[in-house]
Amino acid sequence: MQFFQDADYKFIEHRRKAYTVSAIVVGVGILAMLLFAATGRGWVNYGVDFTGGTIMQVEFAQPIQVGELRAALGELPTAEITQFGAANEFLVRVPDFAEAEITVSEVMMGMLDESFGPAAYEVARVEAVGPTIGAELQQRALIAILLSFVLTLVYLAFRFEWRFGVAAVIAAMHDILITLGFLALFRIEVSLPTVAAVLTIIGYSLNDTIVVFDRIRENLKKGARRVPYIDILNRSINDVLPRTVMTSGTTFVVLLSLFVLGGAIIRDFAMILMLGVLIGTYSSIFVAAPALLEIEERTGEKHPTPKARAKPAKAAQA
Repeated sequence: MQFFQDADYKFIEHRRKAYTVSAIVVGVGILAMLLFAATGRGWVNYGVDFTGGTIMQVEFAQPIQVGELRAALGELPTAEITQFGAANEFLVRVPDFAEAEITVSEVMMGMLDESFGPAAYEVARVEAVGPTIGAELQQRALIAILLSFVLTLVYLAFRFEWRFGVAAVIAAMHDILITLGFLALFRIEVSLPTVAAVLTIIGYSLNDTIVVFDRIRENLKKGARRVPYIDILNRSINDVLPRTVMTSGTTFVVLLSLFVLGGAIIRDFAMILMLGVLIGTYSSIFVAAPALLEIEERTGEKHPTPKARAKPAKAAQA
């Protein structure tokens, strides 16, 4: 980390470029959500946890073709079959919960027994959620995310100032919009673990932002009236840069290991968190701090500008 020990990068001066990059990425995500919503497929790919239905993961003793499995489940035309991991593993999703007081999973196992025999396969897991519970979980997940924004704003307003809280929420909303756009664009299934990953991203992003804001507050106390505000922001970001790189780097490596070695069940969760680490680190530098600068320039105290600070030096030389 000695490479970043005495760093003096002018991050805030590049905020206009960062605004452009963020606008493009967020715009692509929102466009993807709107297009999928217009086609009737839903703006995100909700899983069984939110829509209700049944998921069954089946592992066969010998590799089979998707067509063979689809033929065996021919009486369930709404079944979605995807290969899951190895060539002999499949994930079957049915939007129904029960048929004639018999669970859909029991119906599917009866069909598989008839076509392949009980010894030819093994059910790795079964998830079944009723439509009422799915709608309730969807509502509670949305409330949890919105509540996190409100509590963050209140916490930062008391710990720092209201300007810091608004800037932090702007950065968190930026991260969530990019994450949701990513989920919509690549049609990643949104389940309860996905919501947990999104809430983790909010926490990680806010933690990184608070570290930067805490250093900004310390530097403001040292020279608020003598140093231009933009210089204080740059100095604060550079001060915590070694810690940011170390924390984000080690977290990313662990998540990458989970993504590669954790198996198909945890792969989406790890991928979303990896995206969150990258976005959270980026937003704490190029979104939260510039947002604080914009708010300060419009509502805060007047600080010296770099040009204003340079004039007395020229006069002294004369």
